[in-house]
Amino acid sequence: MRKLTLVFISLFVFATATLSAQSKKDIKKNAIKSCTSIDTENGKTVNNKKTLYNSKGKVTEEVEYTKEGKIKSTKKYLYNSEGDETQEEEYDGNNVLIEKKISKYNSLGEKTEEWIYDSAAKLKKKYVYTYNDKGLKIERKTLDAADKVLSVRKYTYEYK
Repeated sequence: MRKLTLVFISLFVFATATLSAQSKKDIKKNAIKSCTSIDTENGKTVNNKKTLYNSKGKVTEEVEYTKEGKIKSTKKYLYNSEGDETQEEEYDGNNVLIEKKISKYNSLGEKTEEWIYDSAAKLKKKYVYTYNDKGLKIERKTLDAADKVLSVRKYTYEYK
């Protein structure tokens, strides 16, 4: 009986991992609208996470659940016509906005800025990205709401 239980658990974990690991191409090809992962623990079955997709295979909403099966948080996403994420909103379990991110892109599709707002729509901080002539990110500056530089992250690359 123990072996059968282990086999069942292994198959469940494999199936859950396979579904959540589907590529955007597979999601679009199979016209998947949503994927829900469910956990069974101590004989109790509850939702773990639900992901909704648009017709292009992009994530439009992610809902995470507590171990009791109640909504823990929700993230909602918007995209531009090129498929770049332009907005992310995060809500708590009571559907109250926690944080909002707005992303801006240049004509090459490179993310140039990301603005982070709190629940009162007040700018908390922003990231400014710089790229080299190969289109590789070389710097991310973190600024506060008054444009004071808080930190700078540099990226370096080694080529073959």
